[in-house]
Formats: sequence, structure tokens, C-alpha cells
Amino acid sequence: MSKAAFVLLYLCFIFILCEAKSIRHKPQAFESFNVSYIQNLGSCSYSVVISTSCSSTSYTRDQISIAFGDAYGNQIYTPRLDDPSTRTFERCSSDTFEIDGPCAYQICYVYLYRSGPDGWKPKSVKIYGYNSRAVTFYYDTFIPGDIWYGFNYCNGASSSHRQIGQISFLFVILWFVLCALF
Repeated sequence: MSKAAFVLLYLCFIFILCEAKSIRHKPQAFESFNVSYIQNLGSCSYSVVISTSCSSTSYTRDQISIAFGDAYGNQIYTPRLDDPSTRTFERCSSDTFEIDGPCAYQICYVYLYRSGPDGWKPKSVKIYGYNSRAVTFYYDTFIPGDIWYGFNYCNGASSSHRQIGQISFLFVILWFVLCALF
């Protein structure tokens, strides 16, 4: 193989590893989740796209809240997303919300809270942030009532930076090996 082919292969390898990842695990109830701990470090805007499952109730009058954030304790909380007069959270629909809150880094957790008699089954929640890549959390299950329910993939900020450093180190080693071969 030529040197150009190896460089192209290397760039393809980087592209595959850097591709934005969707998170696909089962959501969990989090009884001790606390929305009172909110840092006020700056102000940033977030776009949150919530898709309602086609197997949800036709619409919901339930109160829907959301909280999401990063591994550094930056938390964004909106106490009420729903608005029955605007047909929010209808079956087979997507709703987009512009939410302002403290500036966060890579979003790694999201929780939804539902209160009311109707029930609701979100398909997914996709969050776009200023300092982070878009991330999608797949629910596809009915949200239990009166409890925070969702995902937490924050393993601590220091472990995230250590993993990025290890991957970068591997790329450098791989580059030197490929250059040495040709």
C-alpha cells in the first residue's frame, strides 16, 4: 500500500471514532435526584428536541419537567415544558424547546419528571448545547409518575479527560507506526 492509502485509512479511523454517539440504555428512576443544586456560571442556550412515541397516549395533560447537565455539576432545569393548549407531546410528534440556563460542557445526563393522570411515552430526547456535541437519549418507555426518570452517564470529569488523553496518545502512536512503515 502507498503512504497516501495509509493516511486515508488513518483519517477514516479518526472519523469513525470521533463520530457523535447516541446513548442506548434503559432509563432508570432516580428517587434522590436534587434539582436545587444549580450552578449559575454564565448563561447559555440549549435546544431540546423531545419526540413522543407513536405508542404513547394520543396526548397528555400531564406536567412534564426536564433536568440535564454535565459531569462538572452544571445543571439546567425547566419545571414545566408541557402546554396542552399548544398540543405539546402528542403521539408521533416532536417538540423543540429553547432553554436558557447555566453553561455546561458535554451533556451526560437527563431526567424527565411527569405528574398527572394521563401517562406519556417519549421516544427520545436530543440536546444541542453550545459547549457540547448533540446527544440523544432513547427512552421508548412510559415515564412513571412523580419520580425523576432518565439517564446518567457522567463518570466524573477527570475520568473523561483521562480517556480522551489515552485515545489521543493511541492516535499519535499509530501515526508514528504508519510513518515508520512507509
